[in-house]
Amino acid sequence: MFSTKLSVVPKASPLVAAVCALVVVVSGCSSTPAPDKTATWSPNKIYAEAKDEAGSGAYDKAIPLYEKLEGRAAGTPLAQQAQLDKAYAQYKGGEQAQALATLNRFMKLHPASPAMDYALYLKGLVNFNDNLGVFGFISRQDLSERDQNAAKESFESFKELVARFPDSRYTPDSRLRMNYIVNSLAQSEVHVARYYYSRGAYVAAINRAQSAIADYRDVPALEEATFILYKSYDALGMTELRDDMRRIMNKSYPQSQYMSKGFRSADNPWYKFW
Repeated sequence: MFSTKLSVVPKASPLVAAVCALVVVVSGCSSTPAPDKTATWSPNKIYAEAKDEAGSGAYDKAIPLYEKLEGRAAGTPLAQQAQLDKAYAQYKGGEQAQALATLNRFMKLHPASPAMDYALYLKGLVNFNDNLGVFGFISRQDLSERDQNAAKESFESFKELVARFPDSRYTPDSRLRMNYIVNSLAQSEVHVARYYYSRGAYVAAINRAQSAIADYRDVPALEEATFILYKSYDALGMTELRDDMRRIMNKSYPQSQYMSKGFRSADNPWYKFW
């Protein structure tokens, strides 16, 4: 049988009640959103302010302004420009994933935009620098040692740009970057082959070097791939194949430093031209 007797709650003291009331007031004030200073701004003023912030390197301040502009100027060319500028600000601010998401959204919403060539170029550039790093030589890390997925994505963006917009102002630079990426991808295969060779896994080294030679044409990495084949066949005592590789080296790379000095040091990677 349940008891119907109610428990008695002690009455709060005046001090406790005052403290509780103060907490409610303070918490209520802290949750009050700050006034939107852009509420009375025109879309053009928002854009000008965002450009100023981005121009001074304050990308974290420019991005929310571009986002406001997207909403205020929805359906206008200015809103499209805001999307592209936001993507660039995200890229420059080190937010590669967000920049790519913004660009993918732009290309989905505006497939016929006259700025599509720039969107493709910027997408390729984001992946290019994310993977390869223009100043990667400072850390002495060979570009080919990094994950190549971003490089492949970058290549596809530049390739689409070159195919769809051959007269675009961004096409010449895209072609140069495509060549650079191909060299990097080929060198990635050679890097693995060299690793296997250094560990005494000569058959695995031969397989990766042959893969590089089969998949790529006219790239600097193939010189080292051929040298790895020569050294691996020699280590396995396969003299006939070794001599074949030596003849190829002498014919194709008569001035090769590999034959006289061996593998390049870490301070002299394949891509360092300066």
